[in-house]
Amino acid sequence: MTAESPSPGEPSVGSDGVIPVFFLSDSTGISAETMGNALLIQFPDLHFERTLIPFISTREQAREVVAQLDEAMAGPVTPLVFSTAAVDEVRETLLETKAPVIDFFGIHMSRVEAQLGARGLHEARRLHGVGDIRRYNTRMAAIEFAIEHDDGLSPRGLDRADVVLLAPSRCGKTPTAMYLALQHGLFVANYPLVDEDLETTDLPRPVRDLRDRCFGLTTTVTRLSRVRQERRPNSRYASEEQCRFELRRATAMYERHHLPTVDTSAASVEEIAAVVIQTLARQRRSSGRSQSRPDLRQGRTTR
Repeated sequence: MTAESPSPGEPSVGSDGVIPVFFLSDSTGISAETMGNALLIQFPDLHFERTLIPFISTREQAREVVAQLDEAMAGPVTPLVFSTAAVDEVRETLLETKAPVIDFFGIHMSRVEAQLGARGLHEARRLHGVGDIRRYNTRMAAIEFAIEHDDGLSPRGLDRADVVLLAPSRCGKTPTAMYLALQHGLFVANYPLVDEDLETTDLPRPVRDLRDRCFGLTTTVTRLSRVRQERRPNSRYASEEQCRFELRRATAMYERHHLPTVDTSAASVEEIAAVVIQTLARQRRSSGRSQSRPDLRQGRTTR
């Protein structure tokens, strides 16, 4: 007895309700995952089993991947395949699979080439590799800066910061700082607001002259308490009373100095970073700040 085919618009899933998804790339695969997941997130009721296959650099390796995909095609569920392979011989070999491939590079590159009237390089590792050595070095320097200035560890060179994140402990400062550094090459310092800082609504002395670069993070009392419980169970630090006090006082500080803020309780680090970049860029445009400061709209510094 064979299973009935799904009706139009009805997903084809296996008995376990899982759809296999493959992300293919001749580089790191970050782009394939990012673009593929941007589509998959639109189907919250479906369950996906994701497999990343990066650094497919030769035709022989591509043939091995094709064999893996064809084997998956023999299963009960047709897999989804997302590819950003840029090298022609690798991409052409991958397209020999029986599986349907969503070829981001093939779909878009020809249109861009037609628009520009020029042929692109079709080389791997142009986006996330070391192809752009200046951009790569900027990102590495930004990561080092974020590590050195994590949780207010060092005041040295703080005036070099593009962004200063302020928040009580465990509100998401560190992951946001690292993401902004790694993905956008921004120099980000994060400063923890502790009880002494919260006794007044003045900005803490180390960041007092950097108000126009400051961004406040906040969250809900419930979420902050839950996160802190994982770190220090049943402590005053994790109590809802302490969390409520810190968030209330932090908010008063943000409001007094008109700092832009974002609630991190239900936002991903990507969303938080986007809000930070857009908000500070808008502020700097309206205030007519010198363009020697970073162009946050482009996600890059102009040093």
